[in-house]
Amino acid sequence: MLYVWFVIAGAFAGLSAGLFGVGGGMIIVPVLVWIFTVYAFPPEVITHLAIGTSLATIAVTSLSSLMAHNKRGGVCWEVWRHMALGLVIGSLVGAGVADMIDGQMLQVIIGAGALLMALKMLFLSNKEQLDRPLPHAGVQFGAGTGIGLASSIFGIGGGSLTVPFLNWSGLPMRQSVGTSAACGLPIALAGAAGFAWFGQDVANMPAGTIGFIHITGFLCISVASFAMAKVGAKLAHVLPALTLKRAFGVLLLFAGGQLLLSGLGML
Repeated sequence: MLYVWFVIAGAFAGLSAGLFGVGGGMIIVPVLVWIFTVYAFPPEVITHLAIGTSLATIAVTSLSSLMAHNKRGGVCWEVWRHMALGLVIGSLVGAGVADMIDGQMLQVIIGAGALLMALKMLFLSNKEQLDRPLPHAGVQFGAGTGIGLASSIFGIGGGSLTVPFLNWSGLPMRQSVGTSAACGLPIALAGAAGFAWFGQDVANMPAGTIGFIHITGFLCISVASFAMAKVGAKLAHVLPALTLKRAFGVLLLFAGGQLLLSGLGML
């Protein structure tokens, strides 16, 4: 059943990745925390293991999603180039910061951040700001660094931060989603490498891990999410932009609330 749960999590995360331009981490992290808890993994490593495994799977999911969006002209590569280096730097630093934070507190931080972003997406700035000129390249690099830092700490592909930033910057919602999917790749690669490195000397790690990455979970989730991300990307180019934005907010509301309650319950 452990493998079945991994596949179900991967399928839902992949669909969300394609639809919303996220890496699926806001789905994968809460589900992995639940799975690892049910299967009696050491409590002190559960959250970090969930985040590291999530980032590893997001590398695969983001690749599938960005390929599907790029075929439909949904990726602004100029913005991606300006943000990519900042995303990598921020992700590596974020992995080191997360290693120093208690697992339960990390859950609370992730959940609170997701809830704030959900409220923003649901109730603020629902009109696309297509007349706004793109920010200077330096601003895009700075935004990439901040997004990479937060995303690595949270174990997400950054879509919950990148999509609102790109939409605010003047990109249409569908192009914001596609470009966000592309931004998830450097975040995930750098973040996963950081979590694999910082977790290599941690005591009480379960078998079948490389640092804070659960190998079987990574493989099962990646296969399912890679396939479903393409389905989600197709739907993203059919559904109205406002519907996408509201659905994205509801997704964050649910996932953030679950993590916040879980983390507070263990403090």
